[in-house]
Amino acid sequence: MSGQEAAATAATGSLVAEWERWRRERDAELAEPHGFLSITGLHWLTAEPQRFDDAPGAWSNGDHGVVVVLRDDEDLVVDGVPVHGEYRFGQVSVRGVVAAWDDALIEVADRGGHAIVRPHHPDNPLRVSYVGTPTYPPDARWVVVARYLPFDRPRRITVNTVVDGLTHVLDAPGEVAFELAGHQLRLTVFGDRDGSLGALFRDATSGTTTYAAGRELFIGQLSPDGAVIVDFNRATNPPCAYIDLATCALPPPENQLPVSIEAGEKTPHQHT
Repeated sequence: MSGQEAAATAATGSLVAEWERWRRERDAELAEPHGFLSITGLHWLTAEPQRFDDAPGAWSNGDHGVVVVLRDDEDLVVDGVPVHGEYRFGQVSVRGVVAAWDDALIEVADRGGHAIVRPHHPDNPLRVSYVGTPTYPPDARWVVVARYLPFDRPRRITVNTVVDGLTHVLDAPGEVAFELAGHQLRLTVFGDRDGSLGALFRDATSGTTTYAAGRELFIGQLSPDGAVIVDFNRATNPPCAYIDLATCALPPPENQLPVSIEAGEKTPHQHT
């Protein structure tokens, strides 16, 4: 074996080993007791108090934000403090507030200007029966070096979601440009508060071997010259690929790629 062949073999082995480690971490995250596979309901709050089978109290949302009224035999724990009777969450954000109820967590958050309650129960059959997500095998041809191209100023882009009539507004600081399968491609990327970048995309496999609405991709660390590694082997399904109780953002039209990216996660075995 030549030195070049040995180097290529070592690089492939490293790619596979790193991907397998990431895959174990990803499956462990999906199977967490209070991850999105544990969600049992997506409840949209109104001014009229409502009770739900999978959460204590009567919930409403009005001028003063989200309010829950608990019966004498009900309680929640918010920020480590037990609460009883009427409790005001106030105006909630997208990140929301999480309250504890026995072994469950009650998520209270905003989605597109609407307040929601989503209970997370560890014994949800979808989580308990999770056995992993099918994937394409890792392949070095789906790892590309891209150029990060920042916009003159960050853009706020409105995208549709899997919920009819609901939209999300995402912060887009720029795009990444790269060559893949003989095509010159670009992806608009979105930023998070921690400075990380990610993309929502569809490709020619969407709706066949991969989830129809699209997939998500974390964008790696930028080098000083603006180069960044884009590894489609780590493309993941959004929560809505597994459950109908999510409000996932859909990729913007410009992130529809005209190639079959046979890498990353495929359509899950389980979907409710």
